[in-house]
Amino acid sequence: MLFIDRTAIISENAVIGKNTKIWHWTHVRENCSIGDNCIIGQNCYIAPNVVIGNNVKIQNNVSIYEGVVIEDDVFIGPSVVFTNVKMPRSKIDQSNAFQKTILRKGVSIGANSTIICGVTIEKFSFIGAGAVISKDVPPYALMVGVPAIQVGWMSENGEKLDLPLTGNGETICKHANQKYQLKNNKVTLIE
Repeated sequence: MLFIDRTAIISENAVIGKNTKIWHWTHVRENCSIGDNCIIGQNCYIAPNVVIGNNVKIQNNVSIYEGVVIEDDVFIGPSVVFTNVKMPRSKIDQSNAFQKTILRKGVSIGANSTIICGVTIEKFSFIGAGAVISKDVPPYALMVGVPAIQVGWMSENGEKLDLPLTGNGETICKHANQKYQLKNNKVTLIE
């Protein structure tokens, strides 16, 4: 069942999927698409034309600006910051210069991280709390720091994989008994 808190503001032509929950003081603007089974925390802002997939969890105090696309099963921690212009100036209208930012399926973004526009964060990658992402992130990567650097690999279930950062190797995710392979510096789920 769809739940929208009485303090939330939802534009008439926003599309919100079934079983989604939108909490206190959240504003969803026009032409947004929010999928099924999502949870949007309190004090969030969803700008016009934002696309949010199914099973997405957005914690409190997150603003998602135009140009951001969020695929299914993404987790966004509290107070994550998105941008949509790289060189903002208050006296210059850059509304036609918004850059696209894409969060692929299964991505997790830790609390207080900053995502600089124009990047793609590939599937099942994990961004540690407080990280600043300014470049594309490969699938299954574990990123931390300011600016963020890759320090490891993650499984689809959120377990750190016992793989070298570069080179080749194989390991099993103990949580789900899934086999992962690192080949030519790319991780794939092979079982």
